Amino acid sequence: MEKELQHYDASDIQVLEGLEAVRKRPGMYIGTTDVKGLHHLVWEIVDNSIDEALAGFCKNIEIIINKDNSITVKDDGRGIPTEIHPKTGISTVETVYTVLHAGGKFGGGGYKVSGGLHGVGASVVNALSFWVNVNVYKNGKIYEARFEHGGKTVKKLTEVGTCEANRTGTIVSFKPDPDIFDTEIYDYETLKVRTRELAFLNKGLKLTLRDDRDNIDTTGDSFCYEGGISEYVKYLNRSKQPIHNEIIHLEGEEDGVIFEVAMQYNSGYTDSIYSFVNNINTHDGGTHEEGVRRALTRIINSYAKKTNILKEKDESLTGDDVKEGLTMIISCKHPNPQFEGQTKGRLGNSEVRKLADNVFSKGFERFLLENPDAARIIVEKAMTASRARVAAKKARELTRRKSDLDVVNFGGKLEDCKEKDPSICEIFIVEGDSAGGSAVKGRDSMTQAILPLRGKILNVEKARIDKALSNEEIRTIITAFGTGIGSEFDLSKLRYNKIIIMTDADVDGSHIRVLLLTLFYRFFRPIVEAGHVYAAQPPLFCIKHGKTIKYVLNEEERDNYIASLNENTKYEILRMKGLGEMDAEELNETTMDINTRVLRKITVDDAIAADAAFSKLMGEEVEPRRQFIEENATYSDLDI
Repeated sequence: MEKELQHYDASDIQVLEGLEAVRKRPGMYIGTTDVKGLHHLVWEIVDNSIDEALAGFCKNIEIIINKDNSITVKDDGRGIPTEIHPKTGISTVETVYTVLHAGGKFGGGGYKVSGGLHGVGASVVNALSFWVNVNVYKNGKIYEARFEHGGKTVKKLTEVGTCEANRTGTIVSFKPDPDIFDTEIYDYETLKVRTRELAFLNKGLKLTLRDDRDNIDTTGDSFCYEGGISEYVKYLNRSKQPIHNEIIHLEGEEDGVIFEVAMQYNSGYTDSIYSFVNNINTHDGGTHEEGVRRALTRIINSYAKKTNILKEKDESLTGDDVKEGLTMIISCKHPNPQFEGQTKGRLGNSEVRKLADNVFSKGFERFLLENPDAARIIVEKAMTASRARVAAKKARELTRRKSDLDVVNFGGKLEDCKEKDPSICEIFIVEGDSAGGSAVKGRDSMTQAILPLRGKILNVEKARIDKALSNEEIRTIITAFGTGIGSEFDLSKLRYNKIIIMTDADVDGSHIRVLLLTLFYRFFRPIVEAGHVYAAQPPLFCIKHGKTIKYVLNEEERDNYIASLNENTKYEILRMKGLGEMDAEELNETTMDINTRVLRKITVDDAIAADAAFSKLMGEEVEPRRQFIEENATYSDLDI
């Protein structure tokens, strides 16, 4: 049958003018329109103030969450230029806020170094806001402009008052458009984490965050670090045990590129290496990180051989060996960074690799020579890691899944599913053999695999990889997933689309869940980051009335459901049993059936905060954990 010709002419080609393109496709500019995108708006405005600080003209930045959940950002920089812009014919303030790719970040005259390189920050925030108000202080005058309904100018830049002759700066207030974003509620802690980070990365700059949504008179939180990234390393290591007192701080400059590294080793077994370019977290690394890693391995090997700590018969230390227990911040300020990918996750400038290597090599080599005691401790830790790596290599062989026939069901532990397409398969990691037995009977055997755990697994935060791989439960999990670990890790070989932790809703169950999450975060972080890990939410109560049975997750849900019932209804509330005490039908209906169950997706929005949390709660240091319990105990009932 001949297809009907579709109408297609010039009228079908849509031309978006001004800021319409941003509102039409907001994800292209801010990534998402969920809570993450909402907070991204704040940083687009703050970045402009940070650029003034990088240029040497701003000392104070204040961020305020207002009562109506709008945001105000104040700075004492030079203030946005107020003159008529020669190309647009309108004030420069209006140009910056209504024209895409307009800003002081292109010609090199406005800013030598800048984080917001696209020049779309202010205009994008304007496009995605219900209203924006801009005040500029300069030359003894106060100027104001206002925009509403997606960036439309409702008040051209106007002189509205006078100020002290020496006062300069910009105040920007905006209210995100509820038609664009899934939520309008800002999270104070999310803003606090990034505000603190910006203060670490810009030494001497004072950033203040305040929440005016409640009636409590508060000064908020202020952050200012004269030690810069060295204080960042100290902060990250606060829940760990450093093995040398000094925080090693190295810096240098070449061709306008400022390069800085701060580092300190601790007694732990995982590394925490974070790199930044112009304050942007390059979470995928890049040439600046490659240069440092290369130099780190070379210099430690060279020093170890020169001092005869590493004998001729010994195997050379690898990059993994020398970074064990290392906390490091790498910060690069570049006038023309080339980022790879839309998320700016990786630096691509090839010349930075050599610069990073040179600066780090000279500084670190000098530190080792001037601090022989610390140097010996660092080298010996790397050598211990090397021996553990060799032992782990042997243990890792036991986790390689050669074929289904070779492992069958791992000595009776894994009850695998019949389907072989990973995209529709899921595995339940179940607490205890009894719950495992019920889960096996209650599952959909076509797509659901069951792996029961016998007791609590090893806390990998306190163990080297060789010890972890000698643990039978951990080996079984690694084998079941199929991805391998460490340098052999391959996400494409993951055998299950959903990895579901299924534990009781009590203290023991919570502990097992945290131990598993620690394992996943340290050994399988890409699996967590890709959104494959979930926690099952077994109900806490069962409410029966007549022939109706309602399962609820917590007390609040229970009370709300009861309140919704007719006042004459006679009802019965049953406290649910543990997973091991449920029969197969109950377990399927409440926790496993894809049509009725509730799953909580485990995410890692902020790797630095997650790393700190695992170190605090699962590491060797007791004091940070005690402090956390004291600060948070009032928020929940403790079942001890």
